[in-house]
Amino acid sequence: MLAAVRSGAVLGVEAFDVTVEVDCTRGLPQWTIVGMAAGSVKESRERVSAALANAGIDLPPRRVTVNLAPADVAKTGTAFDLPIAVAVLVAFGVVEPDRVRDLVFLGELGLDGTVRPVRGVLPVARRLARANGGVRLVAPLGNLGEASMVRDLPLSAPASIGELLGWLRNGEMPAAARLSETTREESAADFGDVVGQESAKRALEIAAAGGHNVLLIGPPGAGKTMLARRLPSILPALTEEESLEVTSIHSIAGLLGGVATKVGRPFRAPHHSVSTAGLVGGGSSPRPGEVSLSHHGVLFLDELLEFPRASLEALRQPLEDGRVVIARAAYTVAYPARFTMVGAMNPCPCGYAGDPARVCVCGEGDILRYRSRLSGPLVDRIDLHVTLSPVPLRALGGACTAEGSVRVRARVEAARTVQRARFVNADGIDCNARAPGRQFVARLSPEARALLDAAADSLALSARGYHRVAKVARTIADLAAQPEVATPHVAEALRYRPLLPRP
Repeated sequence: MLAAVRSGAVLGVEAFDVTVEVDCTRGLPQWTIVGMAAGSVKESRERVSAALANAGIDLPPRRVTVNLAPADVAKTGTAFDLPIAVAVLVAFGVVEPDRVRDLVFLGELGLDGTVRPVRGVLPVARRLARANGGVRLVAPLGNLGEASMVRDLPLSAPASIGELLGWLRNGEMPAAARLSETTREESAADFGDVVGQESAKRALEIAAAGGHNVLLIGPPGAGKTMLARRLPSILPALTEEESLEVTSIHSIAGLLGGVATKVGRPFRAPHHSVSTAGLVGGGSSPRPGEVSLSHHGVLFLDELLEFPRASLEALRQPLEDGRVVIARAAYTVAYPARFTMVGAMNPCPCGYAGDPARVCVCGEGDILRYRSRLSGPLVDRIDLHVTLSPVPLRALGGACTAEGSVRVRARVEAARTVQRARFVNADGIDCNARAPGRQFVARLSPEARALLDAAADSLALSARGYHRVAKVARTIADLAAQPEVATPHVAEALRYRPLLPRP
């Protein structure tokens, strides 16, 4: 008998429908799984056989052929265990075909028949809800939290294949109790705790307002890491759609728990020993990397020059395009990667070049080799370069009167509101850093344009650098609630543009 059951899978961040077809005929007892199934999918024959047997379901020996359609798209993961088991039950006549007609199944099976959580349930649930096909998603209890975020999709969550079989035989699929929804925000300390470093705090405010990348350069203990970790505290909250998009990426990566928790603005700080695949994504079965996990958030690269050169160079495409494209022989996967990058580095190998209180022991050649680890094309993609000096120790013990994150965030949100109105008809652009630079150059005041042109010659700016100065100037004007970019805005933007200081 031939049976077909609906399921789903994820390629990149997009879900697609999968039909699990099972044919059981007389012949030598064996299982064959086709349809570009990866090793983890082919192993499901052992898990499904043991799960059905341990659940008390006795099936006669038959030749079983399983096809995962469309058969020309690669299938990975263990989420096909449950739909394969259900399709086998239908093919052997244990379950009536009409009972599974409007059901979509996802889940891994344990050898004892329990239904275990899998990756990528949220993207599949969102696709089913958008399709509005009147279907019900049958998913593991461990994925009930993320599936509950899609409010318009009926859900059922069996604990085991035996429990699901009882529901199918009775013709009643009880609705799962949806979990209450929360938002997981990254814990961020307050800007008001930072003594001094006003130039760096101003640069981070501009970065938050316009989505610009920042490079913090200073000796150990100057406060680079402390400042970077406070950036999320001044970022505006995610919209509903952005939050679901970020949470979907974390679902694909398997980073969600069993609670209905949306991911807020992510803050990712990978160690400098991270591989290129871990940073930008990849692997034999591609997974999202740190740049995608920080989508709509902050990617903090501490000790920037300690990262492998190849890993840093791999950041060029996501910094420019806002996405990562991973090509394999059989398919291509694209992951979104619109993030604000904050890099922190020492000015030299010993860390004390330019420090008035300490003596640098590095030679000129050592400093040149150290700084050359960061290539010119990558430096050109960083909008704001800030050099920090250590705060005097006597100032650390005094009363802190610095402006808190709440007030800074209010200015950032006001600037972002102006930018959303500016780009309301531009698809995929939500802040100044994502927009084409030429449109900002054309709208500079004559005096501001003359200053930018003169600076472009003296600083030897590239075309990209020229446009990025105009973008930063536009953000500075937005923070000041000024409709026109004037000379002071361009002058401040140029302060942050110098390349790495030479020895």
